[in-house]
Amino acid sequence: MQRVGQDWLVLELSGGSGVALGLTTALQFTPMLLFGLWGGVLADRYPKRRLMFITQSVMGTLALILAVLTLTGVAQVWHVCVLALALGLASVVDIPARQTFVVEMVGRRDLPNAIALNSSIFNLARVVGPALAGMLIYWLGGTGPVFLLNAGSFAAVLLSLWLIRPAELRTPDPVPRSKGQLRAGLRYVRDRPDLLMPILLVAFVATFGMNFSMTTALMAKEVFGSGADTFGIASSAFAVGALAGSLLAARRVRPSPRMLIVAATAFGVLEIVTGFAPTFWSFLLLLIPTGMALLTVNTAANAIVQLGSAPEMRGRVMGLYVLVFTGGTPLGSPLVGWVSELFGARAGVILGGAASLLGVGIALLLTRMISKRSARLPGQEPAPRTA
Repeated sequence: MQRVGQDWLVLELSGGSGVALGLTTALQFTPMLLFGLWGGVLADRYPKRRLMFITQSVMGTLALILAVLTLTGVAQVWHVCVLALALGLASVVDIPARQTFVVEMVGRRDLPNAIALNSSIFNLARVVGPALAGMLIYWLGGTGPVFLLNAGSFAAVLLSLWLIRPAELRTPDPVPRSKGQLRAGLRYVRDRPDLLMPILLVAFVATFGMNFSMTTALMAKEVFGSGADTFGIASSAFAVGALAGSLLAARRVRPSPRMLIVAATAFGVLEIVTGFAPTFWSFLLLLIPTGMALLTVNTAANAIVQLGSAPEMRGRVMGLYVLVFTGGTPLGSPLVGWVSELFGARAGVILGGAASLLGVGIALLLTRMISKRSARLPGQEPAPRTA
């Protein structure tokens, strides 16, 4: 809801400027590209519950400031830009801490199920949130109430964190501050093919395959000659498939690398087939299994990376994972958009699927080469793994 309200507010204040909207979005997501790895270092160094108290308080305060500026009628585009940048900086620390806090709450045995349920909630919010934000903006005559509601929601988050009993958390010892911790985290992933493979695979899928908000809009408008209502239906179909995929993933005990590879391959193939869909209804039906395959990839990769990381390294490993997951889409979207403009919307969708399949092959090839190289090095001790 906050994201939809923010985009709508920028368009209102700027007279419909796409440049202003793009700048605001870039300011919100650029900090993760620049500082995402450092967020993982902080998640390893300090108690995650305390970090989340700070980051969630900051994010709630930013939402409240935007609500006050909007409701009083003094908001300007530069206000939204500054607040979006501050929100991005807070997210740099919040996301790795929140991702790794899951295992401290539920333990290793229930981690895959917890990640899948978290994905289900996220995708349910993707279906309900934008529609609810649009209705509130229309009914209440502006975006201010949406920002105010978001600010109030942080009270529930902070209360939940406060009510957690620290003695029942499975908290590892904080990593003492020292030089080279970021490099140590990168070396740890480099020397662990079982971690490197899912991270590389997710990097390709996130960069080229996870552009459905753009490609779906282009397919609806250019290929099927439909309007915003059709785009909304198509987006909901993809989100419903993603929700079903995350619920199915919650039933699995523990995802395996083989399941991840199969799901990523299925996603690439389905995306290519979706690009060739002859009618709108076939396009709509194909979006559902495509969404299921994508959420299976995301859930399996997240669980494999978290379960395979040593507790003292988990924050840095997840910092790298979040970096490629969230930072890939802003890098790949311009390329997919350029291909769609030159060769048509279908080409953009097909490119995403083909690049995802290529990513599966490259991830497998590179990790196999690294494994063979490590086996040939004399006296090479394997990187520590969790029991």
